[in-house]
Amino acid sequence: MSVFETIATVFGRRGAEVYFGEQVSMLEHSLQAAYFAREERAPPPLIVAALLHDIGHLVEDVPADIADWHEDAHHEEVGRAWLARYFGPEVSGPVALHVPAKRYLCATEPAYFACLSSASVLTLKLQGGPMSPAEIATFEALPHHREAVAVRRCDDRGKLANFQAPGLDTYRDLISALEIHRGAIT
Repeated sequence: MSVFETIATVFGRRGAEVYFGEQVSMLEHSLQAAYFAREERAPPPLIVAALLHDIGHLVEDVPADIADWHEDAHHEEVGRAWLARYFGPEVSGPVALHVPAKRYLCATEPAYFACLSSASVLTLKLQGGPMSPAEIATFEALPHHREAVAVRRCDDRGKLANFQAPGLDTYRDLISALEIHRGAIT
């Protein structure tokens, strides 16, 4: 099975589920995030990172109702580990940092917090809230932190009800071009 087929299977299993507290499904959210990355003329790895930034929610069980979350699921780390099997750090790195990027933006851009959805505000609390000055300096020193901020902005925009983004198959060639492992994938 190709990487694209594996990803399509994951979305096929859980992508129709409502995206935690939002007005879109998990698949719709992912497609919208990728769409906005393409609209911003992001490089191919960033588009794929935007598409797959929440894959950690799909490959690991978490409570379906955000009200049942009592601790952070660390889906960004689950997603990074899963993606690192198939892609280089130019895809998995921004995925790993898209949650810290939300904390970073809340700490560095005063108006950013007001743009968060209510579900994102709830998860921000579970994720540690806005970064401290020391955390900001550490984050800014990490590879892929700028790309993670870009993915985060696409993530925030990708929550539009009744917005039909292009389908998953749109990204088949892009995913195939970026995958690092060929052959049997389980």
